[in-house]
Amino acid sequence: MQVIVSARHGQLSAATQERVTEKVEKLRRFFDRITRIEVTVNLENREAPSVEVCVSAEHTSDFVATDTGELSAALDSVIHKLEQQLRKHKEKIQDGHRKPGRKQLEPPAADDTADDGEADE
Repeated sequence: MQVIVSARHGQLSAATQERVTEKVEKLRRFFDRITRIEVTVNLENREAPSVEVCVSAEHTSDFVATDTGELSAALDSVIHKLEQQLRKHKEKIQDGHRKPGRKQLEPPAADDTADDGEADE
């Protein structure tokens, strides 16, 4: 799994990049097939940096979440949003494997109201 941490309009210290990497790697607990995590911190507004995390996984589209505020709080909020997205996606996959699909048609139920040519009078 690749973890890419980048910053716009400034630089993050090595210690901050390491903390961010440690936090986002915990997303792997929720979905095993994560292939890449990209974290972008926008430091244009230094008091309230914007954090964007994009998670790529096998056979799926990307999961993206953003938040603005103090760096660690914004990162925690973004991770929480992604946890919810990954849980929902994993539940959809598991439910699809547990229930019969569209391709597996069940025989129609016997209909008791079949008309045998007799009319009720």
